[in-house]
Amino acid sequence: MSDHQPLQELNSGKRLVSLDVFRGGTIAAMILVNNPGSWDHMYAPLQHADWHGWTITDLIFPFFLFIVGVSIVLAFTRQISQGVPGSVMVKRITTRSLIIFGIGLLLNGYPYFTLEPSFGLHNHLIDLRVMGVLQRIAICYLVASLMFLYVKPKVMARIIAGILLFYWAAMTLIPVPGFGAGMIDNPEANLTAWLDRIILTRSHIWSGSTYDPEGLFSTLPAIATTLLGVMAGNILFSDRNTIEKTTRILLWGFLLVTLGYVWDWVFPINKPLWTSSYAVFTAGLGMMVFGACYWLIDIKGYQHYTRPLVAYGVNPLVVFYMSGIVGRTLGLIQIPVAGDRVPLQAAIFENIFLPLASPINASLMYSIVWVIAWYLVLSYLYKKKIFVKV
Repeated sequence: MSDHQPLQELNSGKRLVSLDVFRGGTIAAMILVNNPGSWDHMYAPLQHADWHGWTITDLIFPFFLFIVGVSIVLAFTRQISQGVPGSVMVKRITTRSLIIFGIGLLLNGYPYFTLEPSFGLHNHLIDLRVMGVLQRIAICYLVASLMFLYVKPKVMARIIAGILLFYWAAMTLIPVPGFGAGMIDNPEANLTAWLDRIILTRSHIWSGSTYDPEGLFSTLPAIATTLLGVMAGNILFSDRNTIEKTTRILLWGFLLVTLGYVWDWVFPINKPLWTSSYAVFTAGLGMMVFGACYWLIDIKGYQHYTRPLVAYGVNPLVVFYMSGIVGRTLGLIQIPVAGDRVPLQAAIFENIFLPLASPINASLMYSIVWVIAWYLVLSYLYKKKIFVKV
């Protein structure tokens, strides 16, 4: 590819391989950390931070939201260049958001039926969790898409700053009844946890806990993360040569990472709260990874070994939903072992993987097999040009 990538090439409908690779790597990492052989035996980087702080695992969700932001620019810039009316795009955005939110609810509700002692609707559907990963993605996609269509980039930058500053002020200054203000060190006493318990009620948040890591109020800074992806996409579509584009993306990424680290001193990096420092820090890292991928893969053309990640990247919804369903099914199926009944997943791990290595390495081996198994499925879909979209 030449040093000047014309806008018409990006508008033509040709996929941005670097974005598919980044998305695929993010999804593959999600499969790895979400499917250990044993939750009691995991390496620290493959677990979420206990509360404040971050691990590699804590980068996965914000990276995906950042990618959603970049994808919004690619998709709708092409549609605008093709003359698609704004009303049609708004209808598509709204419909897609509702479908993604609905799929998230379906995933939360699984299993839907009971077989023993009698067939019927599962009683946990009464306490269905309202929010979740897909639900947050749906909300962020809806807001970021509409803002891309109707808000100028300079105004969007001010909105991002306003969201993050407002969230910081609200989380540190607004008193929570029975606890006080600024109780962000306490998972139960902070403002976002209290709002989720009031609005969603405890029976409809994560595992009946005192807070929801994908709650309502903490979705606000997650929208800012997505909008920072939109800003990166705007740089990509700017009328500059590829060196300038890449440099600006990498530089902005570095500045955001630095801002996130500095902000962490007074408003700690925290994924469950999606603190403002966490939002800018992870978006900055995402921007730097994307900039590097864009330069190496799309500009310099190093695409020979990218197929595994591309296969993951072009069908993210399939692998996210189905890996969740399959994983839960393996935990639900009970089989007889030594006079007792144990989950099929535990039986596979303990009888196939555990004899091969120490518990922590056997657990990692199980996760890696999951990543490979899903690659085989996704590679087949990619070969057959089957791309599941909503």
